[in-house]
Amino acid sequence: MITDFKEIQDSALELDEKHRAELAKKLINSLEKSMDEDIEQAWIDEIKRRKAEIKSGKVASVSGQEVHKAARELLKK
Repeated sequence: MITDFKEIQDSALELDEKHRAELAKKLINSLEKSMDEDIEQAWIDEIKRRKAEIKSGKVASVSGQEVHKAARELLKK
């Protein structure tokens, strides 16, 4: 079994395009599983922070309709 990173890398780069793409997909998917958990927790934390800001009166909520109107105005400039 190949355990040296450089050997693995060199072997992977010798693969044909189809197999390199398949390997790349599998490697990315293996990373996304742990990243998904981190991203999910980050969103939960962000939601809690925003909710607290609204409840405290620090910020006011804005309707989606108002946001879209403002965005359209910005795009016209």
